[in-house]
Amino acid sequence: MSAVPEKIVQLRDAFGVGREVPLNYVARADVDGKFVESLTRDKHVVIYGSSKQGKTTLRKHCLSDDDYIVVSCVNTMSLVDLNGAILKAAGYRIEQSQTKTVNGAWKYGLEFAGEGRVPFVAKAGAKGTVGRENSEKLDVVSSRLEIDLADVNDVITALKEAGFNKLIILEDFHYLSVEIQKSFSFSLKAFHENSPFCFIVVGVWREKNRLIYYNGDLTSRVVSIDADVWSEQQLREVVTAGEHLLNVSFDAEVVNNLIRHSADAVALVQEGCFKICEKAGISETQSVQKDIGTGLDAEAIVREIVNDQAGRYSAFIANFAEGFTQTELEMYKWLIFAVLTSSVEDLESGLRRQQISTIIKASHPEGARLNEGNITQALQGAASLQVQKNIRPIIFDYDQTTRVLTVVDRSFLIWLAHQNRDDLLAEIGIEPESVGAS
Repeated sequence: MSAVPEKIVQLRDAFGVGREVPLNYVARADVDGKFVESLTRDKHVVIYGSSKQGKTTLRKHCLSDDDYIVVSCVNTMSLVDLNGAILKAAGYRIEQSQTKTVNGAWKYGLEFAGEGRVPFVAKAGAKGTVGRENSEKLDVVSSRLEIDLADVNDVITALKEAGFNKLIILEDFHYLSVEIQKSFSFSLKAFHENSPFCFIVVGVWREKNRLIYYNGDLTSRVVSIDADVWSEQQLREVVTAGEHLLNVSFDAEVVNNLIRHSADAVALVQEGCFKICEKAGISETQSVQKDIGTGLDAEAIVREIVNDQAGRYSAFIANFAEGFTQTELEMYKWLIFAVLTSSVEDLESGLRRQQISTIIKASHPEGARLNEGNITQALQGAASLQVQKNIRPIIFDYDQTTRVLTVVDRSFLIWLAHQNRDDLLAEIGIEPESVGAS
């Protein structure tokens, strides 16, 4: 018989996916250790991986709240908006002034309102979505510091003037347009060379060197942390830690099957354990250890969790197939076709561009006449299309360096494995009997 627990823990705090660091958090030496070590090297850090694999939890666990500021990226941000959001998070108040620049854009005053040096007011003369253009010309007003929100050097100057000394975290970097991601990759080089400021960029993708692909000058200036990989042993440690918190013991066979059918997704293991506890009537730490889970179908539990998102996945397939606009070639519909006609095993390892081309040309009305450039262009726009369609988190991502399309939502693969593919094809207007007829 186990000892009486020292602390009563609620089920939602022991298992499941929440906003805070879970009490059963398991540190991974190859992830947490590398992340902590990288912070001492004065380099920017990129944390990448599939959705719900612990990217945000990693930095929350390893850093104190006072160590950083956070900017959540959204798809409508321009470079000016992003820089403005960074300055706001650093303690500045940005307001439109009563004057305009010589080219007619509204100026913006920056007033530092946080801790640091003596507050000052500066005029930001930047064009962008935060400004309103007008052809009327007014006198230029000089000030102590003239700052252009589109100029990384001015942003650096403003942060230095405020005595800013924290890490800057950019969450959901993948939601920014590709153009803004590329532009900011050049800003990161300037931050590294001309300032003491370091960024932690968090994004949903599977390629190690995405920012280096955008800007080769970031080589040796960026450390990449892959938060995606969870070994079977590490997933078992997550389960064991939760068992200790709740003073319960899961049936060994149920745990084995749960991990086997969770596609190495820590979020599914967490939610699966939550469901097992619910079915056993466990809502908090037990005064006496309790054995639970015997005879439960772990695979069915995983399907139950995944099926909660069935509506989202069905809508995703339909919306993605529509593309940005109606076009004659309907390339995004045929990209979905390539995914829906591929095995789960192939999707897990990623579809190479040449594989996708072969699959599409075998069934597309244009057949072998279809231009490779059309396929490549559609692949490169896959992430942007999902952002525009408000698909969050994104499900597909295309690595332009390795030319591989990957599924970055592991639950989607489990859901897809239990669907009738012919029905899904019919929903996007491709009848199975017509495939290959060209």
